[in-house]
Amino acid sequence: MTSISQRFAQLKKHSQCALIPFITAGDPDLETTIKAIKILADNGADMIELGVPYSDPLADGPVIQAAATRALKHGVSLDDVLNIVKTVPSDLDIPIILFTYYNPIFYRGMENFLTTIADAGVKGLVVPDLPLEEAENFLNIAQDKGIEVTLLVAPTSPIERIKQIAAKSQGFIYLVSVTGVTGMRSQVESRVEDLISKLKTVTDKPIGVGFGISEPSQATQMKQWGADGVIVGSAFVKKLNNNNHQQGLEDVASLCTSLKKAIE
Repeated sequence: MTSISQRFAQLKKHSQCALIPFITAGDPDLETTIKAIKILADNGADMIELGVPYSDPLADGPVIQAAATRALKHGVSLDDVLNIVKTVPSDLDIPIILFTYYNPIFYRGMENFLTTIADAGVKGLVVPDLPLEEAENFLNIAQDKGIEVTLLVAPTSPIERIKQIAAKSQGFIYLVSVTGVTGMRSQVESRVEDLISKLKTVTDKPIGVGFGISEPSQATQMKQWGADGVIVGSAFVKKLNNNNHQQGLEDVASLCTSLKKAIE
């Protein structure tokens, strides 16, 4: 399976921006998640961020929190999530990025966790509550296992901290576009353009912008402002939360296609 860095390099050759949808594993059920991954891959997703359901998702807004709660009520575990990754057909060749909080990692043990997810085929990892000051050892072990750990830059981060995060982040740099939690917003803050410009002065690593992006026009704006990737979560999660699972999957396909067209 292609790595995150390789996929960004491929896209850069064609001056393309990456589309990175996020979905919560196990919502509405495991079978639908598997179908959604294939549909996303077939309709323009360049990578997929797969959320591990967690009981206290501090960085997530109400849509993703509710999805995680539903998945947990259905008994979805980390092992179930990794079984989903294992079922991804090799011909899709799309990097899967796991989004998880640190507690499940701590519970299993850092090295054991990283070995387990690497064996399942995971290529990347986003851990929103992993502080930069405590990330060094984790990043080194992950790199040895072939896992790229992407760090987050907050819109309130001072330039010195941005430099430190950019230097350590693997795969790409995750720029949080808003102060607060994930969720759909009607407008992306204009200061994101300045943040992208700042990052470009301190790193040549790809920059993915997430939190608050839900519409094609917002995705287009991110590309115009210099983003190398656009991460869309709540909008996809909301569409999958449909009693008619087939309709939910069709809506996901339509949104994915429109977002990809907006950043080509």
